[in-house]
Amino acid sequence: MMSSLVRLLLLAAGLLPCLAAAAGAGGYERVRITLDDVQLNAVLYRPPGPGPFPAVVALHGCGGLWRDKEKLSTRHSDWGERLAAAGFMVLMPDSYGSRGLGSQCGVKDLTVRASRERVIDAVAARIWLQSRSDVRPDAISLLGWSGGGSAILAAVRRDRRPADRQPDFARAIAFYPGCRTQSESRGFEVRLPVLILMGAADDWTPPAPCDFLTKAARARGEPVTLVLYEGAVHDFDHPRLELKQRDDIAYSATGNGKATVGTDPAAREDAIRRVKEFLAGK
Repeated sequence: MMSSLVRLLLLAAGLLPCLAAAAGAGGYERVRITLDDVQLNAVLYRPPGPGPFPAVVALHGCGGLWRDKEKLSTRHSDWGERLAAAGFMVLMPDSYGSRGLGSQCGVKDLTVRASRERVIDAVAARIWLQSRSDVRPDAISLLGWSGGGSAILAAVRRDRRPADRQPDFARAIAFYPGCRTQSESRGFEVRLPVLILMGAADDWTPPAPCDFLTKAARARGEPVTLVLYEGAVHDFDHPRLELKQRDDIAYSATGNGKATVGTDPAAREDAIRRVKEFLAGK
């Protein structure tokens, strides 16, 4: 990881190339970030105006970033456009596609892990943003969904502070993460404010471990907040996902590979408000 950070710091100084494509049809750019062992592809949403802007590194879930080779998934395009319109630059690393992988929702033995590769990708994305003159280097936050939310919980640990000398992430938001690993870790302490947003009826990543983790963190005086939406399930913030049961996932609360997903309009509306307020430091 150290060698990757050295490479990224050289990149930030202009000593290594970083390639960026023209803006896509959805108002985003496709960019690349150079790591030791991979070219990390990403999508960049830029607000109008000269900046400098606060920024968000947004981490996809187990389904990946794309709906197909040419179209972002509906949730990612919705959040990218929404946050850019609110004045945030948004960078979405493609952790799976960059390594030749598709959806990992049904994979039990992951090679791109929330606790390692996804964290490395998040740090790489932050340093890349900090190399830009139109980004405020001290105002870069994290946002992630499901497996990406789990990666965020790993990334904000006090004992996982990155070794580079750039400003750290400012804040972190995790939508329906898997909290069990961190809740069972005796060393879990956060180093920055964290907001967790979950459906109380989530049967994919159940809320009980997140509730335990949050209460333990708050008892230590750490700034972790959990919001549970009554009746909402996994993917509740999706713009338009019909309520349905998936039967193709590797892990679920019941252990049978099945989980319920779908939009909850009221929860989605409240979450959108909370995300904007939290990122603004309110």
